[in-house]
Amino acid sequence: PEVAILGVARKRIAPLWDGEAFQPRSVLPLSLSYDHRAIDGAEGVRFVVYLKSLLEDIGRVLL
Repeated sequence: PEVAILGVARKRIAPLWDGEAFQPRSVLPLSLSYDHRAIDGAEGVRFVVYLKSLLEDIGRVLL
């Protein structure tokens, strides 16, 4: 059964603060929806955090 869906929006460039100045950075909005009867909220958060770590270091995925 389908219990989750991951939405990926269009990448955009946005100014993000790096501690000293604003730098142009790529931003990829993600949206995760899931059935709470099948997936605990903590599991959903762990998945999104893991996915974020993979996307931030894409070389790790390609090796």
